[in-house]
Amino acid sequence: MGWDYEYDVVVVGSGASGFSAAITAKKEGLHTLLIEKEKHFGGASALSGGGVWVPNNRYLVEAGAADSYEEAKLYLDSTVGDLVDDKIKETYLKKGIEMLDYMHNLGPHMRFSYAKNYSDYYPTVPGGKGKGRSIEPKVVDLNDLKEWKGMLLPPAMDTKGFVMTGQDFVKVNMITRSWAGKRASLTLGWRLIKHKLFKKDYAALGRALIARMALTYKDLDGEIWLNSPFVDFIYENDKVTGLKVHKDGKEMTVKVNKGLIFGSGGFSRDQAKREKYLPSPQDVSWTSSPKGQTGDIIEPFAKLNAKFGLMDRVWGAPTVINHLGMPFFLVADRGIPNMIIVDQDGNRYINEPTPYHEFVDKMYEHNEKTNGKAITSWIILDARAKKRYIFTGLFPGQDFPESYYENGVVLAGETVEELEKKLNIPQGNLVKTINRFNEFARNGKDLDFHRGETTHDRYYGDPSLPNPNLLEINEGPYYAMKVYPGDIGTKGGVVTDEFARVVKEDGTVFDNVYACGNCSASIMGHSYPGPGATLGPGMTFGYVASLHCKDKK
Repeated sequence: MGWDYEYDVVVVGSGASGFSAAITAKKEGLHTLLIEKEKHFGGASALSGGGVWVPNNRYLVEAGAADSYEEAKLYLDSTVGDLVDDKIKETYLKKGIEMLDYMHNLGPHMRFSYAKNYSDYYPTVPGGKGKGRSIEPKVVDLNDLKEWKGMLLPPAMDTKGFVMTGQDFVKVNMITRSWAGKRASLTLGWRLIKHKLFKKDYAALGRALIARMALTYKDLDGEIWLNSPFVDFIYENDKVTGLKVHKDGKEMTVKVNKGLIFGSGGFSRDQAKREKYLPSPQDVSWTSSPKGQTGDIIEPFAKLNAKFGLMDRVWGAPTVINHLGMPFFLVADRGIPNMIIVDQDGNRYINEPTPYHEFVDKMYEHNEKTNGKAITSWIILDARAKKRYIFTGLFPGQDFPESYYENGVVLAGETVEELEKKLNIPQGNLVKTINRFNEFARNGKDLDFHRGETTHDRYYGDPSLPNPNLLEINEGPYYAMKVYPGDIGTKGGVVTDEFARVVKEDGTVFDNVYACGNCSASIMGHSYPGPGATLGPGMTFGYVASLHCKDKK
């Protein structure tokens, strides 16, 4: 057939997984193209916290926080279990370190720092580390991207130059409670001054990660097409030979000589697919993922008899939603000591700082047991919590916007009884729950759910308290917001092997079609071992896939 374009490697999707694959392929001398469905690059990775979880990597070694292959493997065995083949786990642990070294050695752009004490999500299981294994990208000036700057996915909200890393946030969150918080605020203030006076345009978290990867790819003279969605495979003589891409208003054919690598997203933005695959109930408005995540690859792969896995799973994210439909992912907010989450009967049913992906699983489990009383739930805090801690992005002492009260996003009561009535909770139940919680807070021990007993729980707690996660809820007014079982993406997709090749239903593999990231079944199985356990594997297997392409004749 006549081809419009021809490349050695085509990468679909411009998140961290796709960029990792494209950077590696380009560096290895392969004629490479990166395509992106949306008008901006970055995808879900750009909206993320930017953490990368790769045990024992160079940045951990430099920070004195390294562990060993054996400990890391024990931890994956303890959390992921046998849902994922040992070969894949072993490849991840070995090649992840290699991938970060590779990226580091490409030049000055790919630079990370250790997220000190950001615990593994299950520090008490064999191999778990309370000091953590996560790294995050260093702050970057987006002006360095030059003509590519406008191509980066904008933030969910305008930061106006006020930029925080994850390590900044955990300190600034305690600005009213610790000197470390006050010192960190000076760092943020200096960044803001440089933004105002010197026109710096800083980014942190996921946007910093994607900006750094884009800078690296750009320095390699990498080619990228935006507004260019994948349409379908071109399949000839029992082999994928290329793909169809919608570009410049028409369908183009692209020949692929060595490998087609999918680093694209899941199906979290498609209501019909959510209802088909995920636990009920479902609502597309609950997701924090980008609008382009509509599972476009599912049908084309199904026609080629690809194997799918984990299609009933999401990367769970307990979420509140404002009156404009904007979701807010509750991470640190669930570590506030004078805060609880209850179901519609006013009962606590979970340790509130539970790792977020597991939190959503527990919401669904409790919802089934209570015939729909957990979806939605309520997060409740008092005036003292509002004065002391950051909550839903608002600084200590900063009131909720008036529109939140006007549109019922926030409900408030001067007493617990008044709030209970507004929430339509059976009379006396919320009062009873808060009284019991307050007794635990006075004694420093949560006898129901053991809140504050792990380093993971305590990371976002108040270090000035005997139990950083327990403080009496006793100062009106009292506030409540609905909590939904949101997500940051789906974690199911095509099944892959240790080389990131897509597996077919009969157990054989496509020799030139690969997948990594959220379009593939996560190598973390049902679990989420630590901060960045989405991006770490995606970047690793994007790298692995491109190296496998390079070795082909």
